[in-house]
Amino acid sequence: MRQVNVTEWTGILVYLECREGYVHTASLELIGEAQRLSVKTGDDIYVLGIGHHMEVVEKELQGIPVKRAFLYEAEDEFITDIYEKIVVDCIEQLRPAIVLIGGTYEGRALAPRLAVYFETGLTADCTSLEVDESGNLVQTRPAFGGNVMASIITQYCRPQFATVRPGVMQKAATAVGIKTEYVRKNISEKSKKIQIIGSEKYGKVNNITESRLLVVAGRGVRKKEDLHMLRELAELLGGKLASSRALVEKGWMSPQEQIGLSGNTVNPDYMITCGVSGTVQFMAGMKNTKNIIAINSDPNARIFEIAHYPVCGDIYEIIPEIIEILRKGEQIC
Repeated sequence: MRQVNVTEWTGILVYLECREGYVHTASLELIGEAQRLSVKTGDDIYVLGIGHHMEVVEKELQGIPVKRAFLYEAEDEFITDIYEKIVVDCIEQLRPAIVLIGGTYEGRALAPRLAVYFETGLTADCTSLEVDESGNLVQTRPAFGGNVMASIITQYCRPQFATVRPGVMQKAATAVGIKTEYVRKNISEKSKKIQIIGSEKYGKVNNITESRLLVVAGRGVRKKEDLHMLRELAELLGGKLASSRALVEKGWMSPQEQIGLSGNTVNPDYMITCGVSGTVQFMAGMKNTKNIIAINSDPNARIFEIAHYPVCGDIYEIIPEIIEILRKGEQIC
C-alpha cells in the first residue's frame, strides 16, 4: 500500500447507485451514516452518481445536507471500467478521507477496483462505522464465520473504503434551506472491454426487505410442513415469512427469504422469531428492528439478549394459540 499524508484527505464521499433516475436505498442510508459521522469529524459530505435521468436524482437529493453532488449522465448502465474511471477522477479531485459504497452487486464490483487503484484498504459488509480520535474510520464487520466482530482501520492510506449492505444504516434526514452545489456532466465514453448485450430484471420471491412485519422461522422448526403454521401467522398479521440460515441450508426456505450476513439485511417495525437461536450473523442482519418478539424454548438462547419481548416457550404451543386468537379477530393482548 502507498502511504500518504492523511491530513491532506478530508471529507466523506458517498457513491450513489442510480437506476433510471432513482437512488438505491443503500445509498440514501449511507448519506445518513455520513451525516452522523460528519458531526464528529466536521467533514463535508459529497455524493457521486452515474446513470440515466440524473435530473430526477437531483430532485431526490433536495433537502439532504450535501455540500456538492457530482451527477454524471451516462449513455450505458453500469459498465465497470467506465464507472471506475469516473469515480477515480472524482476522488483524485476531491481527496476525501472516507468513501462509502453500497454493498450491492454494483458496489461489490466497483469498490475492490477502486481500492486496488489507490492501493488502500477496503472493508466489505460493515455493520457499524465510527471515527477514532486520530480521524481513522473504525470499520466493524463479522469475521471467522461470524463468531467475532472485527474492528478494522486503514491508518496510513487514503481514502478509506467501506461497503455497507442495504438495511444496516438509517436513511438520510432532510432539512429546509439546504444549498447543494450540483456538478453535472455528460459521459459519452464507450468501454473497449465490456459490452452490454442484454439486461433482465430479477423478481423477489418474498420481498422480505420491504415488509414492515416479519415472522422468522429458525432451527426450532421440526418439519418443513410446519412452516405452513408460521406462514399463516405472517399472513394474518399482514407480514411476510422469513428464515434463518439453518432452514435455507436444509432446502426448506429460499436464499431470498434468509436474514443474516449471507442473506438479507432487514429493519422492519416488528419481528417475531420462532425457534431462532440468534447467531452473530443472523443478528447482524436485523439489529435495527424496532420491536423484536423472540419465542424460544431455550432460556439461554442468544436472541433473548436483543429481544424487546422475550418469550421462553415452545413455538408449537404458543403459535397455534396466537393463530386461533387472530382467526377470531380478537386482540392478542
